[in-house]
Amino acid sequence: MDVILIAAVTQDGFIARQENEITSWTKDLWLFKKQTMGFPVIMGSNTWSCIKTELKNRKVIVIHRNDVAKQVLSKISSKKCFVAGGGRTNAKFFNELTHLYLTPHPLLFGSGVRLFHNAKEELKLSQEKIVPVDEKAAIYQYQYKIIRTAKKCPQ
Repeated sequence: MDVILIAAVTQDGFIARQENEITSWTKDLWLFKKQTMGFPVIMGSNTWSCIKTELKNRKVIVIHRNDVAKQVLSKISSKKCFVAGGGRTNAKFFNELTHLYLTPHPLLFGSGVRLFHNAKEELKLSQEKIVPVDEKAAIYQYQYKIIRTAKKCPQ
């Protein structure tokens, strides 16, 4: 199964200014909705509380601190699923990810919620596709396949 992390990020690697932020700055919500339609979306409870009204017609799996990524994924029968954060949830699924769909936005936060909370391992990526989001603003989604050569990140 493809396990795809999907996220809008700032140029300095943040997905939000703070936990529980409703991210009104993203320009790719339409693409997120299109790509995740019909597939399970995994997220933490903070993310769920911020965007639950946006996620009709897809199975949302809200995880909690004690959930184990492999166990959550073992209950999914779909050919792919999406992980949509926040930072702790993304880090929890770090070792299971097969792809990253990242949409960098022309913003710098300086601090906030990182894409991966406390992840210290490197991932090698192979770019597969670039999808236009807002060409006037030069915003594109970059789709990568993860090449597993790094050591596993502790959960």
